[in-house]
Amino acid sequence: MKISGAIFDVDGTLLDSMSIWDTIGESYLRSIGYEPKENLNEVFKNMSLHQAACYYQSEYGVTLSIDQIMSGVNAMLEQYYRYEVSLKPGVEKLLERLHQNEVKICIATATDRYLVEAALERCRVLSYFGEIFTCNEVGHGKDEPHIFEAALHFLGTEKAETVVFDDALYAIRTAKEAGFPVAAVYDSHEKAHTEIHALSDFYLENLAQFDLI
Repeated sequence: MKISGAIFDVDGTLLDSMSIWDTIGESYLRSIGYEPKENLNEVFKNMSLHQAACYYQSEYGVTLSIDQIMSGVNAMLEQYYRYEVSLKPGVEKLLERLHQNEVKICIATATDRYLVEAALERCRVLSYFGEIFTCNEVGHGKDEPHIFEAALHFLGTEKAETVVFDDALYAIRTAKEAGFPVAAVYDSHEKAHTEIHALSDFYLENLAQFDLI
């Protein structure tokens, strides 16, 4: 297939960062004096940060504002993104190949912009991306197609020629149902590998495996 555009997820796709998300929901809640219920991190798995903040209020009675909750979570994440997180294997090689082939690329992520920018700048790949779209800024999570459609509008490419790269089943399903071709990226923290393999147009153990046609 001809590829003229690419939309990249960040956590679990570009960055090897899912380990922090496995614990941040419970860690933050304990930091403000609440004991998490069982499987909280599993509940948060498919939520944007804004959705998670609303959940803290509705399910735990947290009296902080949505903005205060989001700022508190981000403060705990900032050290990790700014100084520790690393790229997943093959990222630099694929981004350079896309750049050489004049494929337009941008980001669609549930993580806040300043964290993404800090991590990708330190890893020296931020300049490859034309724009960053976040769920919080778009106002919808990846359980809805709005963020992918916004990214597509920015790229100005044909949907059939614009590949969404993601590791999470729910986001892959949303992108596929919206009509995008999808390249699924393996991440050990996502367990639904069989379903993802069946849904995706490409399945990558390593991003460098992706061949431009």
